[in-house]
Amino acid sequence: QVQLVESGGGLVQAGGSMRLSCVASSSVRTYSSYTVAWFRQAPGKEREFVAGIQLSTGSTHEADSVKGRFTISRDAASNTVKLQMNSLKLEDTAVYYCAADLLRVGVISTSALVYGYWGQGTQVTVSS
Repeated sequence: QVQLVESGGGLVQAGGSMRLSCVASSSVRTYSSYTVAWFRQAPGKEREFVAGIQLSTGSTHEADSVKGRFTISRDAASNTVKLQMNSLKLEDTAVYYCAADLLRVGVISTSALVYGYWGQGTQVTVSS
């Protein structure tokens, strides 16, 4: 079992920064080999991949829409994955979800369908 809890959302002005955290509580011995990803969903839109990290290797992958602005990182000691968001834009407004699962080695999937564990989501609102 893996429980994920997101935090750090809120209201920020365009051009500002915000950091989201995803803390995992896991009884799974293989959690250190999981892939953790951030997705987001804006009203009326499909859930979309934002960034992911492979916990054992530290390799990362970001969506083109956030590349150069968002950075995903991990803190193994605290079972935390962070998403640092800089230069925020109005279109970054969404509910942000943390997701995790054990995928093939080296794989960071951009499909929400392959992740079996999800957090409850945290709202990020970017204002003008």
